[in-house]
Amino acid sequence: MHAETTPNSASVCPLCAQSNQCAMEQGDAAPCWCTGVVFTPELLQRIPAAAQGLACVCQACAASMTPPPKHTSPS
Repeated sequence: MHAETTPNSASVCPLCAQSNQCAMEQGDAAPCWCTGVVFTPELLQRIPAAAQGLACVCQACAASMTPPPKHTSPS
């Protein structure tokens, strides 16, 4: 039986186990990078249940699930 492991640090991305660069976790007074990002439901569903609400997803994982911007053609 394979036990799923999840990072236990709030500074580690629960998807890739790399640093999530969370400004709030680091005690930075500046807003975190994540405040300007929309996290897709698909990305949030990938976070293991045991890690949900405990640590931020890193920028690389967030970007991997962000849909490209829609381009509109001029009329």
